[in-house]
Amino acid sequence: MELQFGLFLFLTLIPVIFAHDISHGSIVVDGTMTVAQTDDNFVCATIDWWPHDKCDYDQCPWHYTSNLSHPFLAEAVRAFNNLRIRVGGSLQDQVLYDVGNLKSPCHPFQKMKDGLFGFSKGCLHMERWDELNRFFKETGVLVTFGLNALHGRHKIKRSLWGGDWDSSNAQDFLKYTISKGYHIDSWEFGNELSGHGIGAHVLADQYGKDLIKLKKIINELYEGSQSKPSLVAPGGFFEEEWFVKLLLTSGSRVLDFMSHHMYNLGAGVDPKLVSKILNPDHLNKAAYTFGNLTHVIRRHGPWSSAWVGESGGAYNSGGAHVSNTFVNSFCVLLWHRLMGKVVLSVESDASPFLRSYAHCSKGRAGVTLLVINLSNQTNFIMKVQNSISLKLAVSEQNISRGGFAHTLKKTFSWVGTKASDEALFREEYHLTPKDGYLQSQTMVLNGIPLEFTEAGNMPSLNPVRVNVNSPISISPLSIAFIVFPNFEAPPCG
Repeated sequence: MELQFGLFLFLTLIPVIFAHDISHGSIVVDGTMTVAQTDDNFVCATIDWWPHDKCDYDQCPWHYTSNLSHPFLAEAVRAFNNLRIRVGGSLQDQVLYDVGNLKSPCHPFQKMKDGLFGFSKGCLHMERWDELNRFFKETGVLVTFGLNALHGRHKIKRSLWGGDWDSSNAQDFLKYTISKGYHIDSWEFGNELSGHGIGAHVLADQYGKDLIKLKKIINELYEGSQSKPSLVAPGGFFEEEWFVKLLLTSGSRVLDFMSHHMYNLGAGVDPKLVSKILNPDHLNKAAYTFGNLTHVIRRHGPWSSAWVGESGGAYNSGGAHVSNTFVNSFCVLLWHRLMGKVVLSVESDASPFLRSYAHCSKGRAGVTLLVINLSNQTNFIMKVQNSISLKLAVSEQNISRGGFAHTLKKTFSWVGTKASDEALFREEYHLTPKDGYLQSQTMVLNGIPLEFTEAGNMPSLNPVRVNVNSPISISPLSIAFIVFPNFEAPPCG
């Protein structure tokens, strides 16, 4: 069996056409308030198990996509410096590992009418596992591997599976992995078996008991190791009652990360995919779901943290002429290079179609702002302000009305508390689709198409330098990263 590659890039997206309206406003970043913190490896991707004949809606996007030696693949992964790759997906709970005392035949996936998701059980041969790990090592990947959580169980009725998990095959696989010196950052248990499940589901109390068993196996096999892998689960869609029961059953310090999946656009065949992507109210629903999960963890499992394990936008392999185009894209390499872990509070007086996010800059002083213009007709002209300066301005006004003009200069021409007449610059990265076509497969950075070089290297991602005092112009249906090297924000160090 050949593993197939699907890179589901975590974060949703957007974007150029011609502006009809101009809207002026301001974005205020609170340089004193940290609202969240992301993982070091916030950007991640999935290698899925789908075979080449997996088709949806008369399209077969997985056709011959298992070539690890493709130079563009390795170059793209290396560019992220320790990209997290999750090996998993819908067929994960039908995979047998061809190692140890496996009692069942180990054959490639075959189409099977009555099989889970229309396929038979499949096989991971150790030669293929060795090949994958060579690729992971050469490209600096952090590996999260999804284990088969249905092995040994039986179908009780409809999609409900019961019985204890048979850990023997997984345990032999872990032993082989350890014996070869392969570094696994985390083991994930099951794929979309939570709640009512997708194709199959397991009750939360049974799932929790099996997590305790898996944690015990990991602790025993990695005893004395300085790099003991984390345990992740359930990798499914959030249903509050089920998730709460899983935490209560498994107990303290068993589950390190609670993963869930988000496909907020619905099925890939939906003709309204583009309108959903450009609808701010629809996109806000993702934050609501994640917020509920975070609340559950804080209340019932504070030793754990929330992960979005899979988020492909539209499920069933995405939507034709949408999922692989600019409208459903996001330049994650720029996010990886520019956006740090610390998330700052940001507010705007613009319409909801302008989305704003602020992080401490990565690996340097200052703050990086991400703005996404979902409007197809409004060009936003925005001033960026620091709440520290605004508070200082109010304070100085109270002290001396005569100093108001100087205070106003500080507030609007500088993003810290220190005014300066010297030329200060910010860096801007504006992303648009080629030729202004929203569903183009080529992204343009500051007017230059982003394409691999003839030598197979990543294109340069160079900013334009703009005077920090000037307003920011965000074109309709575009994305912009704005780096402020001198933005005063105490949480950023």
